[in-house]
Amino acid sequence: MSAPFRIIDTGVREGRANIAFDPALIELRQQDKVPDTIRFMRFPPTALIGRHQDLSHEVNLEFCERENIGVVRRVTGGGAIYLDEGQLGWELVFQRASLGIANLPDIAAAVCNAAAAGLRRLGVNAKFRPRNDIEVDGRKISGTGGFFDGDVLIYQGTVLVDMDAHRMVQALHIPAAKVAKHDLDSAEQRVVTLKELLGDDLPDIDTIQAALIRGFTECLGIDAEPGEITAAEETLAQEYFDEEIGTEAFVHEIDDPGGVGGLLAGTHTGLGGTVNAYVKLEGPMLRRLQRALITGDFFVTPPRVVFDLEASLAGARIEEVQATVERFFEETDVDMLSVGPADFVASISDAIGKREVSS
Repeated sequence: MSAPFRIIDTGVREGRANIAFDPALIELRQQDKVPDTIRFMRFPPTALIGRHQDLSHEVNLEFCERENIGVVRRVTGGGAIYLDEGQLGWELVFQRASLGIANLPDIAAAVCNAAAAGLRRLGVNAKFRPRNDIEVDGRKISGTGGFFDGDVLIYQGTVLVDMDAHRMVQALHIPAAKVAKHDLDSAEQRVVTLKELLGDDLPDIDTIQAALIRGFTECLGIDAEPGEITAAEETLAQEYFDEEIGTEAFVHEIDDPGGVGGLLAGTHTGLGGTVNAYVKLEGPMLRRLQRALITGDFFVTPPRVVFDLEASLAGARIEEVQATVERFFEETDVDMLSVGPADFVASISDAIGKREVSS
């Protein structure tokens, strides 16, 4: 049997500092300086967007500034979420071989089913809903996501313990279509908290953590024991915060690309999420991609893949887009959790299809 997972709780930390701990933990796990880890964390009021999302499109920046809500870009993909002290964050960082599961979709299913089993120990009917949600009677109580970095995986999620759902919908721009897909009248109805479900029987944070740990250990076949946060993790996390995660440049890295002149915008929504494409064409007949920018709430791993795909499309003729995208994914080591090559092609093609209107 492999060594037990270490259990740590980094407590309530400012949002960007919380996220900066993730790449530090991944890097040190890659170097075998820390063991496989289960980490718990909490956030002050924070609007947290996915690695590839358009900041202004996802977050009500004026409201967040007025209400002192932090704005943070995480290192994993997926959609925007609102967090505060009433939600419990959890994550597993471990070597690919530790669970004996090779691909990301299967790992997502295993971890989500384990987390759901843990929540059921609290008396709620939690179930995994593919591709990466945990729900109670059709309402979301936990969203999850993750990616591989070499042979190390980070897979993380949240548990809605207690939350001001009205404040959530003010902080985030939640598409009406996303709510309608679940036959609900508002985004507030799309989510449910343990407090709503359990009322006066709501357990404390320690009990919730213990239930999740039981779910992980029993369903994933692992051992886990309390451990210590290392000085090396804190030092490296501070470096990631100072150099990247904590900077305005990183948070605003993708921010209203559609507002740039000369870009054509396209979108495609499939079962795995929404892919948005912004393309600039060149040449006398506008038949060549000068550049492409891809955003959305999808998951691919490693996240760097999206930027490499954008680079591979630079200079491609528009009739070569599908072949270029397909060749890129054939030649690149990619784990897909939600979207595939056809989703990227559809989004880019939608943008290119608008060129006659703009020319």
